[in-house]
Amino acid sequence: MSAPLQIGITGGIGSGKSLVCKIFQCLGVPVYDADSRAKALMTTDGILISQIKKEFGTLSYNTDGTLNRKHIGEAAFGDPDKLKTLDAMVHPRVAANYAQWVGEQSHPYVIKEAALLFEAGSYKSLDKIIVVSAPEPLRVKRVVARDPGRSEQMVRDIIKNQMPESEKTNMADFVVMNDESRLVIPQVLELHKQFMHQN
Repeated sequence: MSAPLQIGITGGIGSGKSLVCKIFQCLGVPVYDADSRAKALMTTDGILISQIKKEFGTLSYNTDGTLNRKHIGEAAFGDPDKLKTLDAMVHPRVAANYAQWVGEQSHPYVIKEAALLFEAGSYKSLDKIIVVSAPEPLRVKRVVARDPGRSEQMVRDIIKNQMPESEKTNMADFVVMNDESRLVIPQVLELHKQFMHQN
């Protein structure tokens, strides 16, 4: 049995990449959510736990073994260098976990969903990349609606700190437009048909 085709899905905040992944899941495609896996590995992967404790101190974990988000947030997110250090510890463990996961799949293709697919460099190991695209005002509106704790300005700041969408779409093999002028499902079905026949 040949290894599955590996497809990456990314897009800026509010673009709708999770929605697109849900459609693929409904079609029976295995989806690996790198961002939630990374969070899980920070509390289950022994190697990663010891690296985090060494770098950020034992306060990084609560007594019940859960991540002390407040401590990590203050230690890493306020300092770009510390954040880079944390990312450099987490990414290789996610990559190893993902590789193991791919080996367990029997579908003709799999999907890896990650917000920082290009930024982290993990796109290089994938066969094709899909970028989910939507205009910025619409993305801001969506995030504010789903996450009342964030103001429009906060969302704009997040977008400003992310890789520009134009850069992402230039690097993509496929772009799914989620701009409310085109239906998303037919676009996904078209890709699904292509991927099923490619392997």
